[in-house]
Amino acid sequence: MRFLRTSFLTVGLLCSASSAAMAATLIYGEAGPNRGVRAEATQWFVDKVAEQTKGEVTIDVNWGGALFSEKAAVESIRDGVADMGSVIGVYFPQDMIAYGLADLPIPNPDPWVGMKATDKLMRENEQIRENLANQNLVYIGTYTTSAVQVGCKGKTIESLDDVKGLKIRGVGAYGKVFHDLGATPVDMSVYEAFQGLDTGLIDCTQTYPYLVEALKFDEVFDSYTELDFGQIGALGIMMNKDSFDALTPEQQQGLMTAGEGLADEFGRILTDANERSVKILEEKGTPVLKISDQDRARLAEAGKKYIDEWIQRADGAGLDGQALVDRYTALIAEFAQQRDEQGYPWAAKAN
Repeated sequence: MRFLRTSFLTVGLLCSASSAAMAATLIYGEAGPNRGVRAEATQWFVDKVAEQTKGEVTIDVNWGGALFSEKAAVESIRDGVADMGSVIGVYFPQDMIAYGLADLPIPNPDPWVGMKATDKLMRENEQIRENLANQNLVYIGTYTTSAVQVGCKGKTIESLDDVKGLKIRGVGAYGKVFHDLGATPVDMSVYEAFQGLDTGLIDCTQTYPYLVEALKFDEVFDSYTELDFGQIGALGIMMNKDSFDALTPEQQQGLMTAGEGLADEFGRILTDANERSVKILEEKGTPVLKISDQDRARLAEAGKKYIDEWIQRADGAGLDGQALVDRYTALIAEFAQQRDEQGYPWAAKAN
């Protein structure tokens, strides 16, 4: 929190609190680089906060893990190493237990629907707000990876039966489901997957459409299979609660408004990027396959036990796990219906 305090003290030397609203510069920690779709969305958020607060709140993003790594994000934000930053929930299964609901294998391939459902749940649920507040954290906004798909080199997955015996890089419950289907799980980051495929260390990798373009997977994928499984959706912005509480109510609202808008903006960015990536594969002649509806039902069934495990862990953390799953599932249906009836919000603006 020392960054925010320094900003406030500096302004306090220049003007009285009664004569003008105090300005604040928030320090933001981001483990990823300043490029790609998430960086583009993060910069949109930064600009939107400045707009919403009429320039009173500015955000200084420290990219590339300059302040902390992705595996130290929660404690770093909580302890005030930065005022706010990006958090990948899968690295913090207990601290981010509530947010981890968005990582469960609940069928929904639409990134915008997933983000809107996650965002609304994180904002409206008092249990979740209290759970985060007890960790000196405030939820601001969310991203997503979009739907879990799989790309392979030298192998082809046309049905779930083809998974058996393959070496597959997987993450979270999705990796566990691949293992249950007979695959050999390999633990590595998605950024290591290109080399893993190229050297034969893995046959396939769990991936997300936009990464084909971002990580040049088109150069190594011999096949790409659309599973349309769930998403890794516990990926978003958390803020140090002390820093948040030090802002004026109007500045807090500006942050929250920008955070809520992030789902729409990143949905637009990610949808475009996903379409570009699949087109790149198609233009190179790489087979883009789809599993059957029956196999998709098998995936959903295979994932249920991991949803049940999460419910038990959530209950143990003082949350109502089943109620949260039910509400999240209902929100997915709500926003899917909104999409079907009204279209995506960015499409409406374009018209």
